[in-house]
Amino acid sequence: MELTRRDAVAALAALGVGGGTLSGCAAPTGSAPDGSDGDPSADIDTERIRETLVAVAEVVYPSEVTGTATFVEAFLEGRLEDRSHAANVDAAVAELNERAEQWFGDTFSALSPDDRDRCLREVGADTAAEDPEGRPAERMRYYVVNELLLALYTSPTGGELAGIENPIGHPGGLESYQRGPGA
Repeated sequence: MELTRRDAVAALAALGVGGGTLSGCAAPTGSAPDGSDGDPSADIDTERIRETLVAVAEVVYPSEVTGTATFVEAFLEGRLEDRSHAANVDAAVAELNERAEQWFGDTFSALSPDDRDRCLREVGADTAAEDPEGRPAERMRYYVVNELLLALYTSPTGGELAGIENPIGHPGGLESYQRGPGA
């Protein structure tokens, strides 16, 4: 099943998020004596986020899914418009890349798919409870793994893959509601 940019826009719409560009996330908007605007989100590395989340998606998405890079990048365009959320995603991605470099000697996206899978498991992102304020594994689960799964399963194609004909937030035909169970 091929994920498309349209799927990403539909997933964003289901979450109540508009599309846009990432260019505003990386640029400082003011100046403080130290040269920053005092906002930690001014230093968000959107390229690292894109590369890492595409690499994670290649591991956590079902093998029958194609078009992953286009889908993830389009989803991130809208999702990272919230600077606070983007800063948290960036921090979780930085932690994941730091662990990958310590354990495997390279950034997460440069690892082989098998090493990426192993890295996520060794970090504990596969079993950790999601907690945006929790330990590193819990933050990685929340801001990296669950972010990608949310994108996938709120999209029409991802919903179809999971057997959800009309994911929440997407219109459905009257026929689907009039059929009985198992029809």
